Amino acid sequence: MELFYSTSIQDDHFQLEGEEAHHLLKVLRHQEGDTVMITDGKGTLYTTQITDANSKKCLLKIIKEERKADQKKYALHIAIAPTKNADRMEWFLEKATEIGIDEITPIVCQHSERRVIKEERLTKVLVSAMKQSLKNYLPLLHPIKKFNDFIKDCREPQRFICTMEADEMLISRFDPTEKCLVLIGPEGDFSQEEVALATKHGFVPVSLGNSRLRTETAGVMVCATLAVAQSRR
Repeated sequence: MELFYSTSIQDDHFQLEGEEAHHLLKVLRHQEGDTVMITDGKGTLYTTQITDANSKKCLLKIIKEERKADQKKYALHIAIAPTKNADRMEWFLEKATEIGIDEITPIVCQHSERRVIKEERLTKVLVSAMKQSLKNYLPLLHPIKKFNDFIKDCREPQRFICTMEADEMLISRFDPTEKCLVLIGPEGDFSQEEVALATKHGFVPVSLGNSRLRTETAGVMVCATLAVAQSRR
């Protein structure tokens, strides 16, 4: 199945423009009358039919809409230090979307090697991964924030900070029925001051195992660990 993404809905029609319209009409060679599946990224899947095959502004009439429930019982928010190599951050976003994640916040830490991100580029990666994995929920990418500012406003019932100094495993503390926020630091790990400050704000220090992981690997490990934990309960 081919899946497209759009939020441009008007009455009973969708409108595809730019890369989405080009891919639909020029690459896949769809024509007027063809059936196309579209998601709004918020859990609704639409069955549509092309009514105007214009590569600049393609119109598709809605035939059917179906609300798709999130297969995860939990909601996952990962706050992660952007990697020095931008490709690794993109790889994390792609795999996290495929496995299951709801929100991502890039954070700037004391040991961070990258302090700016290209939000537009990263959003495109999320959209592409959502479509490729046939999901109907687009993860929310928040603006980058400084670590100290970010943790002060966190209200998730489950809050964890991954650090190499922790002894307790994440999977042993995770409750799949509640929203979960996990902090993942840069290659040099969080500083002792950051761990202490996070703990003061209700974060529990946890480990992902004995191996020393790259930042993006740790992010994927969190997604996979929580997905497996849910399946066992």
